[in-house]
Amino acid sequence: MTPDPYASARETTEGTVYSVTGGDWDSVVTEIGATKEERVVVNMGPQHPSTHGVLRLILELEGETVTETRCGIGYLHTGIEKNCEYRTWTQGVTFVTRMDYLAPLFNEAAYCIGVEKLLGITNDVTERASVIRVLMMELNRISSHMVALGTGALELGALSPMIFAFRERELVLDIFEMVSGLRMNMAYIRPGGVAQDLPEHATSKIRETVKELRINFKDNAKILIGNTIWLKRTKDIGILDLAGCTTLGITGPVLRATGMPWDLRKTQPYCGYENYNFDVITADTSDVYGRFLIRMNELEQSLRIIEQACDKLDVLKGQPVMVADKKIAWPSQLALGGDGLGNSLNHIREIMGTSMESLIHHFKLVTEGFRVPAGQVYSTVESPRGELGVHLISDGGTRPYRVHFREPSFNNLQSTAAMCEGSQIADIVGAVASIDPVMGGVDR
Repeated sequence: MTPDPYASARETTEGTVYSVTGGDWDSVVTEIGATKEERVVVNMGPQHPSTHGVLRLILELEGETVTETRCGIGYLHTGIEKNCEYRTWTQGVTFVTRMDYLAPLFNEAAYCIGVEKLLGITNDVTERASVIRVLMMELNRISSHMVALGTGALELGALSPMIFAFRERELVLDIFEMVSGLRMNMAYIRPGGVAQDLPEHATSKIRETVKELRINFKDNAKILIGNTIWLKRTKDIGILDLAGCTTLGITGPVLRATGMPWDLRKTQPYCGYENYNFDVITADTSDVYGRFLIRMNELEQSLRIIEQACDKLDVLKGQPVMVADKKIAWPSQLALGGDGLGNSLNHIREIMGTSMESLIHHFKLVTEGFRVPAGQVYSTVESPRGELGVHLISDGGTRPYRVHFREPSFNNLQSTAAMCEGSQIADIVGAVASIDPVMGGVDR
């Protein structure tokens, strides 16, 4: 038989393994059919639409059964951690916010909490700034879960949940735009507080949105929870038990789906989370359906926290949103301009008109940055995907010596092989979707 130029074969202890790269499919099938065991190696990605970014899955198949799964990553590498070493501590926020692009505020929060620990100003951050951080992070948790639930449903053939999920996400992004001027990658959380205070009547607008979201979330719940077809595609699929999660370092909804109530907002509170009433959602199924239910139920808990944050903000009205230390804080409070972008005229007048010394100080603070005492720290937050940690090292200068993130998507992606090997090809899509990896965070 003439060797097929598109299908190479190699002998292993388990038989002949074929690597198919294209060509005449009929001749490939003929060659494979000549052996007793059918082993095919295929690429799923890196352009596959169900891989949440540029993820490559290398699958070894026996018929439609997956016998081996390997992840190929690195296609979205941006060098964010290395870039931070060449920018001031404040400028670093504009880089880290772009890692997990679906949860930018969590990237910013973990980084800024670490910087504040190195500066020794953790207790100096005003209560209003901490409440705003909590408010924005919980809104971000909702928008991130909307993408996870919407795309996860779409990948398994359900179109309407995707439409409903992105309808809700738009409401949240509108709030982000109202507060920061941007919908994503806001660089809103800064070392020492937040970039600017909430605009007038923001809490009333947020409360109205919460009411609307609480009603709208029921649409997806009615469609999917208990749906026979959805259950067949998700129940007992992509199973990973508690032992597997702890062995691989898996956190977030994947871990909580095993019944483990591990949530850093409760176990290692930050930003005053210990002062909010909410529940840690768990399931005991360890499968795709359990992770889906956790994300659905976490939406209500986020709404509860947002409502409590709005109540606190009404009481704290007028309090500054940045530390008082002028060696760290800019001379004037930032505020959005009338067009929703840039700085307000009042801000520009205060900087330019107060004094020449103030202007010089502002210029040096923005261009050179502040010095951070030498040392290292590790800080964590509970992102929509699990434990997001940052290891910061300072050599006493105005720029980080090293910035390294413990990104939950990167760790959680290790579970792909454990979830998928032995399952059908069609179930890989649901398993990966339930992990909810974001490749911008994986590759950084």
